[in-house]
Amino acid sequence: MSPREIFALRDYLDPGLTGRTLSDARHEASLTDIADQTCLKGRLAELSGRSVLLATSSQFLAGLVMLEIDGIARRMLLCPPDLNSDHLQALIEDAEIDAIVTDQPDRFVAPGIVLTVIASTKLQPAIRAQTERATEWLMLTSGTLGLPKIVGHTLEGLTGAISADAPARGNRPIWATFYDIRRYGGLQIFLRAVIGGGSLVLSEPGEALADHVARLNEKSVTHISGTPSHWRKLLMSGAASAFAPKYVRLSGEIADQAVLDGLQQAFPAASVGHAYASTEAGVGFAVNDGLEGFPAAMIGANRDGVEMKVVDGCLRIRSKRAAHAYVGRRASALTDDEGFVDTGDMVELRGDRYHFVGRRGGIINIGGLKVHPEEIEAVINRRDEVRMSRVKARKSPITGAIVVADVVLAEGFDARRSDEIKSRIVADCKASLAPHKVPAMIKFVDRLDITAAGKLARSDA
Repeated sequence: MSPREIFALRDYLDPGLTGRTLSDARHEASLTDIADQTCLKGRLAELSGRSVLLATSSQFLAGLVMLEIDGIARRMLLCPPDLNSDHLQALIEDAEIDAIVTDQPDRFVAPGIVLTVIASTKLQPAIRAQTERATEWLMLTSGTLGLPKIVGHTLEGLTGAISADAPARGNRPIWATFYDIRRYGGLQIFLRAVIGGGSLVLSEPGEALADHVARLNEKSVTHISGTPSHWRKLLMSGAASAFAPKYVRLSGEIADQAVLDGLQQAFPAASVGHAYASTEAGVGFAVNDGLEGFPAAMIGANRDGVEMKVVDGCLRIRSKRAAHAYVGRRASALTDDEGFVDTGDMVELRGDRYHFVGRRGGIINIGGLKVHPEEIEAVINRRDEVRMSRVKARKSPITGAIVVADVVLAEGFDARRSDEIKSRIVADCKASLAPHKVPAMIKFVDRLDITAAGKLARSDA
């Protein structure tokens, strides 16, 4: 394949589509201008053929660098802001990194790095670089306290779910996401904005939610995505009343009926749906009927190159959108012998619909019986008095462990009615769950933490 037949992300910066911008709270740049300017101070040629660690302090600068070095570097590893510094050297060695692009050169120093390029948000005029190769995109898995795995993607695979539904020139969305674009969920939104002809408004670390939403309103955001935990935080904040997106999507965690109904009530004019995607499996499917779970008819079907099956209650996906490999000396096989990715997400068939019940690795043990915390949380979250919950196990001298739940109440309800609300929650659980899954203790809390990846924090569960 000749270089002219290889597309890079920068090739989608159509100069004819004016008015498109990339912005955060401090910066804004026209995508038209980005096509003819550089954030690398004329040093792009030095990155040709290199394996690059992209380690910037902001999403905005990370986006500029992605647009510039895709099609030039041999591979680029996206460094999320919460990366444990103790893992840096091992990841650099596993990904065979020999160059770093950063605006924090004092922080990212490691043996084996032969080139450090300083990136800047101040763009300078430049001759547009020609695509030289198909860059390998590397991302890190989330949800582990240990060394994360490195997952390898191609731009073709990453954009497999995007190109087919790109909007017309006259109907360009303004995107936003609660995700960080250096993780898979956020990267998908970044790519949708660039390829689909839209703009993108990025979040800021530590930014107050009310300030963030005010900025989304100021920028007239129409399309926005996040995890269910992100959305529950927004619904709890009261800021949703000042926001009116047209397109609301959830992914990254189980989207239970309570959060879907809450979002439809908060945004009655919006299309509310949820999607299944993971760093390894890529974008699997979208569900737009307003219901939790997904139709059983999707299993076995080959829709847009995606095929699914359920093995021992676990969802597996074979797709051209999936990652092609784990990268590094400790890498294991990413797919089974038939090319399916084992997602680790457990599902249960109820009637004509599959429902997600939890992660295989997140099961808690209650008296020798396996329990998915998410299954219990879904029941608790159905109550009008509840905004979100977290279920965990607590040691018991009799059964070894009991189920306990931390619950955040919805606006308008308070703990002064605690006994009444607890009784209703327990009654719902008894009606829907096996006896060993019913919480023995319920504690009302003001907040529940979410991780940097936007998921409910369970490290102390």
